[in-house]
Amino acid sequence: MAVPIGGDMKDGDHSSRRFFLLRTLAGVFTGLLPAWATASVGRKAGSAEGDLEKIAALLSGKTRGVWVFTGDSITQGAKHTHGQRSYPEIFAERLRWELARVGDVVVNTGMSGHTTRHVLNDMDWRVGQFRPWVVSVMLGTNDCARNQVTLADFEVNLTSIVAQVRAMNAVPILHTPNPIIAEKAPERASLPEYVAVIRKVAGRENAILVDHYAEWDSAMASRSAEAVRREWLNDPLHPNHTGHRQLAQALFKKLNIFDPAQPTCGAAYYEGEH
Repeated sequence: MAVPIGGDMKDGDHSSRRFFLLRTLAGVFTGLLPAWATASVGRKAGSAEGDLEKIAALLSGKTRGVWVFTGDSITQGAKHTHGQRSYPEIFAERLRWELARVGDVVVNTGMSGHTTRHVLNDMDWRVGQFRPWVVSVMLGTNDCARNQVTLADFEVNLTSIVAQVRAMNAVPILHTPNPIIAEKAPERASLPEYVAVIRKVAGRENAILVDHYAEWDSAMASRSAEAVRREWLNDPLHPNHTGHRQLAQALFKKLNIFDPAQPTCGAAYYEGEH
């Protein structure tokens, strides 16, 4: 596995790598891996298509799973949701209530201000300790800030994150972040270049990609940038509660669990007289 780029290798990194390897071997020899871990025989290992099939098998099975969301303040849902649910929380509602997978666990380890470098240097705490089956990663909005993580380092870091998630026998899901108002956040004007790297890594590594940046761009083209920003953003960077619903619903569609009759997918929560 690659050493985190742009930061010193911590003592814990060595033990984390040994931990991931030993746990993987233990799962192979004791039969503790989830049923879908050996599914899709004949398909390319680690393919996006195969990973979607694994997730479908998990959702239709009876074994309980752990879903980890990691990233920066957008994933954390810090402040800007107006006290309403962030996209990982909306996902948990869809999964644990509407899909009746009440035994599944959804963990959010997004941390405000963090980059790919932070996640790589903290993979065991942020991801590994939970023994996840699926790991959702949205990063880039801070990496691009004043180019504190260069494009080249960002690509290597993101590739390493995908590799480490797969070494845990988990399915990685990469997200592009939402567009920002660049004229009000000029230090992040290079975000589109980082988005291009996320798409590149997802394509090269055959990882599931949820392209929020493209979805929001399309909405702004069909309506207007001003209207979408006013409705979906709380500041130049962060989605508000409506924006988080858009993020969640894009994820649902990618995982083929979108149902317009369900409240998390846009239907009314109101249940009538009471």
